[in-house]
Amino acid sequence: MKYAVVLCDGMADYPIDSLHGATPMQAAVKPTMDALARYAEVGLVKTVPDQLAPGSDVANLSVMGYDPAAYYTGRSPLEAASIGIDLADDDVTLRCNLVTLSEEAGYEEKTMVDYCADDISTAEAHELIQAVQEKLGSERFSFYPGVSYRHCLVWKHGDPRPGKLTPPHDITGRPVAGHLPEGDGAKPLLAMMKESYEILKEHPVNLARIQRGKRPANSIWLWGEGMRPRLDSFYEKFGVKGSVISAVDLIKGIGLCAKMHSCDVEGATGYIDTNFAGKTEAALRELAEGQDFVYLHLEAPDECGHRNELIKKIQSIGLIDRFVLKPLREGMAKLGDYSIMVLPDHPTPISTRTHASDPVPYLIYRSNAEQESGVLSFSEASAKTTGIYCAQGHNLMKHFLEKE
Repeated sequence: MKYAVVLCDGMADYPIDSLHGATPMQAAVKPTMDALARYAEVGLVKTVPDQLAPGSDVANLSVMGYDPAAYYTGRSPLEAASIGIDLADDDVTLRCNLVTLSEEAGYEEKTMVDYCADDISTAEAHELIQAVQEKLGSERFSFYPGVSYRHCLVWKHGDPRPGKLTPPHDITGRPVAGHLPEGDGAKPLLAMMKESYEILKEHPVNLARIQRGKRPANSIWLWGEGMRPRLDSFYEKFGVKGSVISAVDLIKGIGLCAKMHSCDVEGATGYIDTNFAGKTEAALRELAEGQDFVYLHLEAPDECGHRNELIKKIQSIGLIDRFVLKPLREGMAKLGDYSIMVLPDHPTPISTRTHASDPVPYLIYRSNAEQESGVLSFSEASAKTTGIYCAQGHNLMKHFLEKE
């Protein structure tokens, strides 16, 4: 038996008036997803425990079978693992976004224009992070480049609870006042954010971006603090050899911490322009070459939700269906019996532009044990009609990997 999870990040949503009360999942053209749902187990799963914030870190840990209440130590340490940073037990890491702020004179008066600086390229971002490291790096603070706008700060012997830190995607288009780092432990973090604006606002990379009509990455934004993660081996936990395929460091980091193989795919961006076909080819190659399980993560619906891009969110779901799920199913069928699970990690509603904790729909299709689900399509609403509900999301992986 071969297993594949197709994780459509942020795919779930709320009914939208302009869609006559439908959600992007209901509006999307996704014939393969709907066909699988008709002969699969379909239900709802709660991936985010009530006591934790609905981030992709918590939700993907849960989907991968790790109870976030027991394993979660913060978002940034998982990303640090993907970058290859060897953390000491008392190091604190933070996600370091490159963002676009408005140009008011006072930092507190600025607005969060764009949490990802127009999807700044990795090459440009590395130059900017290097400039920040040269000016702000020290024995205590070290900046490490990641992918696109996503980077990492390591704080030696840092404060594991520095204060209130706000994800930048939660405040897009809003003033930063009231959302800046708060608390005594956060004072050095806020100071570096302010200094970074002076370092970056006239950096040659940003001046060139402005000339091309692109937004400048004129500040760092620090959030997602945490300490060294300790995950059990996925193989020892579930008895299958697994690989992760993702464009984002967070998912790669979870996989590496769980001693899974992480695949790099050329052209994988984490957005709607990603190399969907390349990711699918990588997944099938991993399975054909001896892996039992692949976790195929698609970030595009989440990014579209954060950006309030309704049409693109609908399109991204259709692209996943056409260029990932359809060829993945066909390729797995050639390898023998197979099981596919499709689900989002959490909702990223268009109306709120940030993550939500609501239960999400899932389907589990087993080629050797088809069952009529009673639903004709895969959506939030259809999953609710089956009455199947998994209250603890980390238990779903064990159920998925059960051999019928």
